[in-house]
Amino acid sequence: MAKPTRELADALRATALRLQNGAHYAWGHHGSCNCGHLLQVITRLDEKEILTYAHTAPGEWTELAAEYCGITQASVSLLVKKLMEAGLTPTDIHHLEYLTDRTILERLPGGFRWLQRNKREDVVVYMETFADWIDEQLPPNTLQQWLQEITEQSLAAGVTPPESLPAGA
Repeated sequence: MAKPTRELADALRATALRLQNGAHYAWGHHGSCNCGHLLQVITRLDEKEILTYAHTAPGEWTELAAEYCGITQASVSLLVKKLMEAGLTPTDIHHLEYLTDRTILERLPGGFRWLQRNKREDVVVYMETFADWIDEQLPPNTLQQWLQEITEQSLAAGVTPPESLPAGA
């Protein structure tokens, strides 16, 4: 299972929000699929740039992650490396692309159900639930410290912080 990191939880939530807000989504497109959108958030590359890098090797994200080589540093390997640096394993990348990790599916609002890998709403709920799982895995003081920082930053910017906090807060 993924290494719980603040960066990964934040990236999953930002990705879910982008998708909720109507960002271009196409499951069969390396730059705008589930992993492609997460990479857009993590790397700040756009979908066309990700597609260019992804096409330096054949296959879907699940295959690219399984064949990742940190030594060659081929273009697509750099993208997979970014996902792994954020905390994902090759198995997590597969589950994210297909929305199949039972640990996450069992925690879905309303209980366990299978999700459709190419349905925007299902991707959003999977990523949000995954981020909630990560929050619960982080040491309590890390989450509390992060919440305090967000509150302080929001107040300093003149924005009222959200009343609902992530699960486990």
